[in-house]
Amino acid sequence: AAQKRGMRDCPFCRIPLPANDASGDADNLAMLRARVVKKDPDAINVLGEKYYFGDLGLHKDTGREMELWTEAAQLGSTKALYNIGVAHHRGEMVDKDEAKASKFCMKAAMQGCVEARYNLGNHEGRKGNYDRAVKHWRISAKMGDKDSVENIKKLVGAKDQYMEALRGYQNAVEEMKSHDRDEAKKVQREI
Repeated sequence: AAQKRGMRDCPFCRIPLPANDASGDADNLAMLRARVVKKDPDAINVLGEKYYFGDLGLHKDTGREMELWTEAAQLGSTKALYNIGVAHHRGEMVDKDEAKASKFCMKAAMQGCVEARYNLGNHEGRKGNYDRAVKHWRISAKMGDKDSVENIKKLVGAKDQYMEALRGYQNAVEEMKSHDRDEAKKVQREI
């Protein structure tokens, strides 16, 4: 809606967004750091992700991203909890530790992180705990995760769970439908 009115502003501070080039990277980084200084957990998590991927002109820094994710998690970012869990699962930045990975992902899932819930289902499925996997996928499907619906569909004998997950997913998608949300997603992809 804001873009239709000609506004391309930061959703936090309403400052016009910078261009999508090297000079824009510096401006985006400055805007992000301004939110980090204000202890915004989502901004702190995003800055950690930028260090992880080496975006916005930042060099990959495995120590810095984990520090940022830890701080963001302490401030309430579920995505940061999930990122820490993934790091423990992959053995990136920290020693590989499945127990810690599971703990962080479970905590993120319990706080509403869809990706964490989906991956817990995958983890249980790899261990052969298909009933637990389906439970996780049903929850994430009800939160709007299409891949969870597909995973349930692939399991032989899970027709009832599949139908329930499909209905839950459809309800979640219907509840999330919004013209303004679609416009915001389009703008976000352009950034």
